[in-house]
Amino acid sequence: MNTMNPGGKERPTRVHHLNCGSMMSIEATYEGPPPLHAVCHCLLVETDRDGLVLIETGLGLDDVRRPQDSLDPEWVELARPELRPAETARQQIERLGYTVSDVRHIALTHLDVDHCGGLPDFPEAQVHLMASELRAAMAEAPSFRYRPAHWAHGPRWVTYEPDSAGGEEWAGFAGVRPLTGVASEVLMMPLGGHSAGHAGFAVRDGEGWLLHAGDAYFYHREIAADDPHSHPLMDLIQLNTQVDEELRIANQGRLREAAAGGAGEERIRVINAHDPWDFRSLGGA
Repeated sequence: MNTMNPGGKERPTRVHHLNCGSMMSIEATYEGPPPLHAVCHCLLVETDRDGLVLIETGLGLDDVRRPQDSLDPEWVELARPELRPAETARQQIERLGYTVSDVRHIALTHLDVDHCGGLPDFPEAQVHLMASELRAAMAEAPSFRYRPAHWAHGPRWVTYEPDSAGGEEWAGFAGVRPLTGVASEVLMMPLGGHSAGHAGFAVRDGEGWLLHAGDAYFYHREIAADDPHSHPLMDLIQLNTQVDEELRIANQGRLREAAAGGAGEERIRVINAHDPWDFRSLGGA
């Protein structure tokens, strides 16, 4: 049952797919797709009244120019990021003809380095995330996943509790709500398991929805209706970084159902943060 009804909300005018950080090369688990670099798949949402909404930031300019100052050496060795300035969200957005100040809202699935590294590049934006994720990052940093350099500039945090007023049911997910202060149809939902306060975001895309599930899963076959399975290499990362395996697996099941059943009569395209084949199928290069 879907009770979420964002009536009166404005639809985004366009959604751009950005790779904000190429990493290690990986192969598919079946014949056909070529090996590709894992990506940091970010969404840039143009809106009529709220400027640009950036879902995830990927790696930022400081990460690229001075990785020794902002990234954990073990993470760099494992992920093998390409560290290209041209791939940062800031430079890609500027190439589209926008300025840094046009990015008024940033929505983060969580605070791992490859999801929030670009925060310092957009110091004026409001940053939306789950309160439990922010608490965990402040308590655990510096660590493999949480790096203080990414929020040393003092972001304008906008935090959400999973049981706070306003959360509704949508496409099988509980606690779903619009982003505070955003008139366009961008929805936030708790998707715990990978990190302490992991979230997902759904945005209007044509006549349906695009659901960015962050690191709730890592490989497109994990939520396939037939023969679902994980990726051996990506699964090592997934298992080593999870905080709640039972919750992570349960949310993967919900994502699989959403991808198959949609939201009422509207389709839902579910994506994750790092799958390069999904990124390429959506027009990313």
